Amino acid sequence: MQLSVIIVNYNVKYFLEQALHSVYKAMQGVQGEVLVVDNNSADGSCEMVQRKFPQVKLIANKVNTGFSVANNQAIKQAQGKYILLLNPDTVVEEDCFKQCISFMDTHENAGALGVKMIDGKGK
Repeated sequence: MQLSVIIVNYNVKYFLEQALHSVYKAMQGVQGEVLVVDNNSADGSCEMVQRKFPQVKLIANKVNTGFSVANNQAIKQAQGKYILLLNPDTVVEEDCFKQCISFMDTHENAGALGVKMIDGKGK
């Protein structure tokens, strides 16, 4: 498996849904998995993930463990060669994952990769 995408969520169901739609478009042609850690959201986030994205590995915490603990929970279960920590309010371009994997595969000394981020106003 090439890529594990990890998203920590807390009460941002709408953004999470948009993020997951973009992640699965970008996963076309990539062997990967998506893990969502929900930190005890009260907005129906877990139910939405289970209904609309049954392929997601959902970790539903009973308390808000915080961002770092939640990421580490998923990292322990991740099976990808590469791990992407993605915020739930992010939309990724369709070729983003392929480009990132290609870069990492061709730069053996690289230990991490950051990408250019553009806000909703194009800046």
